[in-house]
Amino acid sequence: MSLYIRREASKLWKRFCSEIVTELNLLAENWKYLLAGLIFQYFHGLAARGVHYFHRPGPLLQDVGFFLLPVRILFLFFSFFELGQDKAYISETVFTFVFLSFFLWSFHPFILKSKKIYTVLLWCRVLAFLSACQILRIVTFYSTQLPGPNYHCREGSKFATLPPPDNILKALIILPRGILYGCGDLIFSSHMIFSLVFVRTYQKYGMHRLIKQCAWLIVVIQSFLIVAARKHYTVDIVVAWYTVNLVVSFIDHKLPELPDRSGTAAFLLPLSKDGRTKEENFKLLNGNSGDPIDRRQRTPANGKILENGNTVHGDAMMNGV
Repeated sequence: MSLYIRREASKLWKRFCSEIVTELNLLAENWKYLLAGLIFQYFHGLAARGVHYFHRPGPLLQDVGFFLLPVRILFLFFSFFELGQDKAYISETVFTFVFLSFFLWSFHPFILKSKKIYTVLLWCRVLAFLSACQILRIVTFYSTQLPGPNYHCREGSKFATLPPPDNILKALIILPRGILYGCGDLIFSSHMIFSLVFVRTYQKYGMHRLIKQCAWLIVVIQSFLIVAARKHYTVDIVVAWYTVNLVVSFIDHKLPELPDRSGTAAFLLPLSKDGRTKEENFKLLNGNSGDPIDRRQRTPANGKILENGNTVHGDAMMNGV
């Protein structure tokens, strides 16, 4: 038993080291795209914090989600209602689960033998999706500021408005408190951007059908929970659903496709100098044609030579006839 564990551990370590070398080579070629995507995440955070300075609390807008969810609608065996300020963590817990699950899955090539993606190339693609959607989001919530439906964005809350920053450094620093208690960045939901991009990416590159179905179900549940927690209006969720899907579909067709690592053995066979695979050369050595187009007839065993459709006896040719 210990011998088996040592052998498997040795294989796992070799696989891990080999994957690190591969991913480092890809990182050396694509680090600019990753860095640009990460910088834009910071810029998106600054934009969300900046709109908070313009936010003015007001009465809640009329919303069909707010009207329906407190009535405890039974949907897929879940009873949704207004979560309240003390239960708002439920929607954040679901989002955190989706985020961490995708993040860990993206590094599975370092451990698992069956793999379909390269981690660096996958994150380049994901960050491109996120950045494009967030550009549209920034333009949208700066165009019109709606009164925030969240509890800390309502009238009477000390977090509803932000005083102007005293210096430029204070304006450029993003604190976790500012992320949790932001207001004004409503249309459309940033939580839904991340969740939909992650689920669509796994839908394309994941290998387990059941997990794909569960992931879509979790995103649907998260949509209801966000509205039930009064973190967004229903329009923020609806706009996110069709905008993110359209943007990801468009960009996915424009970007070059990721190399598939789960190819069949036929594509893994090494080529010889003449362009044939070793399997085709093996067939030729055994008398079988490696090319199905090659229909030339070969010398039969009875001594006759067939050429250009004419039959000539070998003895006659030897006698000069």
